[in-house]
Amino acid sequence: MEAQSSCELLPSRKRRRDGSNGETEEGERFGKIPRCTVGLKHPAPFADELVPDGKPYERVNMEEAKRGTPPDRPVRVYADGIFDVFHSGHARALMQAKCLFPNTHLIVGVCSDDLTHKYKGFTVMNEDERYDAIRHCRYVDEVVRNAPWTLTPEFLAKHRIDFVAHDDIPYSSAGSDDVYRHIKEAGMFAPTQRTEGISTSDIITRIVRDYDVYVRRNLQRGYTAKELNVSFINEKKYHLQERVDKVKRKVRDVEEKSKEFVQKVEEKSIDLIQKWEEKSREFIGNFLQMFGPEGALKHMLKEGKGRMLQAISPRQSPSSSPTREERSPSPTFRLPFFSKTSPPPSPPPHHSGARGYLISEDDDEDDDDN
Repeated sequence: MEAQSSCELLPSRKRRRDGSNGETEEGERFGKIPRCTVGLKHPAPFADELVPDGKPYERVNMEEAKRGTPPDRPVRVYADGIFDVFHSGHARALMQAKCLFPNTHLIVGVCSDDLTHKYKGFTVMNEDERYDAIRHCRYVDEVVRNAPWTLTPEFLAKHRIDFVAHDDIPYSSAGSDDVYRHIKEAGMFAPTQRTEGISTSDIITRIVRDYDVYVRRNLQRGYTAKELNVSFINEKKYHLQERVDKVKRKVRDVEEKSKEFVQKVEEKSIDLIQKWEEKSREFIGNFLQMFGPEGALKHMLKEGKGRMLQAISPRQSPSSSPTREERSPSPTFRLPFFSKTSPPPSPPPHHSGARGYLISEDDDEDDDDN
């Protein structure tokens, strides 16, 4: 697979010159700087699959590399590692190596399983998986399989390497305090920054710490105890724990649902109590308006009692009787068989509280003669 070249627009430094009015006469300018990269539609090729370049190998120094090289002569930067359980820390390191110079061709070396197990330890991913993971990183232009543990001049010349990128922390291995010491002394070392907080060892530590959880999860997904290297007793134990956890989850769900039900009942009861209080206050108010000390019923009874007393009580007599002169002449009553006109009978004595009849004086004189 051939490498594809592409050009990216990179902003140049901004030059500002203030005029008399304080405005910028010349702003930001963009220049086209070619950068050799592999097309992102395809994985990076392996080094042993490429046709070797017949041109003589001449290294570029740091100043030339930073200044920028011609499009047909990118700066060849090499970065190596194990890259087990490829994560963002690996990707960031490769991104820094790719961005060291304006025109960079990044070569990544991946050590084999035999070499890694000998000098570092057992890996989670095998070498083919690690090769393939690096090939699909967007910053990688070329992959070297079975990379050496210590870089020799012959290896650097074979792959036409200009600089080696790695973090500046001394890497002690294979009986050496720093395997990159001779690279640093030759002026071919380009330091990168290590991403703190994530590493392959950290990820493996998490798996070991939560070993039971992952084993139980994979057993539920259909993996056998033999595939997980789990004994018969441990398999039964994990199944029992899974059943207990299911019961706990069901109980927790029931508790949550019961809490929700109780909460809804409480809310409804509060609403009912509030409505009952409002209705009771309204009923008590209406009752007091009708039957209270100053209610409408009391006024109605007072009014009815007054009317009844007025209807059944007699009229009150005057305080003094009228005199003879003030009396009106009473009409005389005569029987038809008497020729002489008989005076009207005298009135009975006056009794308080009773209505009397008036009798003329002539009748009194007639009665005395008889």
